[in-house]
Amino acid sequence: MKIVFATSNLNKAAEIQQMLPAGLEVITLKDIDINEDIPETSLTIEGNAKQKADYITEHYNFNCFADDTGLEINALNGEPGVYSARYAGNQRSDSDNMDKVLEKLASTSDRSARFKTVIALTIDKQQYMFEGIVNGSIRHAKTGTNGFGYDPIFEPENCGKTFAEMSMNEKNQYSHRSRAFHKMITFLHNHFQSDK
Repeated sequence: MKIVFATSNLNKAAEIQQMLPAGLEVITLKDIDINEDIPETSLTIEGNAKQKADYITEHYNFNCFADDTGLEINALNGEPGVYSARYAGNQRSDSDNMDKVLEKLASTSDRSARFKTVIALTIDKQQYMFEGIVNGSIRHAKTGTNGFGYDPIFEPENCGKTFAEMSMNEKNQYSHRSRAFHKMITFLHNHFQSDK
């Protein structure tokens, strides 16, 4: 079964494809020739995920899922949160975003943070929501070259290394995204088993 992942981010699609069981294939917006920007105007992570899934269903009538992820830093009152991808500006530079976080945290000892992913899955005209959270802390400098986004400065609890210092398989054991997607995949297994 093919299901549209409402993203143009091939890094995210590759992460998810590794987690999927046989018989489920993720296709991206590029695979179905969708090149326009999908609106993300909600003030919440949940709202953005729902907005993206609804857009694909309403305009293209595909079964699909969409995710939104935010880094929430306690000392910054939950920032960057829903603005994580464009925290340092609309150029959406991972490096600039991390630099802004490190600069804002330079004078604080509270480095605690969490990553939160929410998925909106629309299948057979019904919508379901799944959430994954990983707690951790912000490093004082970027470490590691793997991953994307804030991975070089985020260290999950009880781990000793940043996401960017992990292989993709290792990251998938800890990450917020994998936790949310495992919930969705379990749901899909059960959903299709019950339809047989």
